[in-house]
Amino acid sequence: QVQLVESGGGLVQAGGSLRLSCAASGSISSINALGWYRQPPGKQRELVAIIHSGGSTNYADSVKGRFTISRDNAKNTVYLQMNSLKPEDTAVYYCNANTWSYNSWGQGTQVTVSS
Repeated sequence: QVQLVESGGGLVQAGGSLRLSCAASGSISSINALGWYRQPPGKQRELVAIIHSGGSTNYADSVKGRFTISRDNAKNTVYLQMNSLKPEDTAVYYCNANTWSYNSWGQGTQVTVSS
């Protein structure tokens, strides 16, 4: 089971960009699904984006065309490039690693988008 550490969050104006990083303690190449989730204040955690071991991706409708999930297997790191940010993107963002045997979460990183 890998440990995950997110970084890159912060305060940004609407229309701006951030890149979140998720550093894993071990190899990510064989993990079935690596994903980003977010939890806005007062709301439940929701899917943002997933990248599978084969490279396919899935995005929430709310972020399609604005966010891009990617990975660097050599660095054991997953990224979330966030462009054209909106106030409704404000949330704690969590990295997730899902396999048949475990489901790991990072500690989260705060993203705040001002209007």
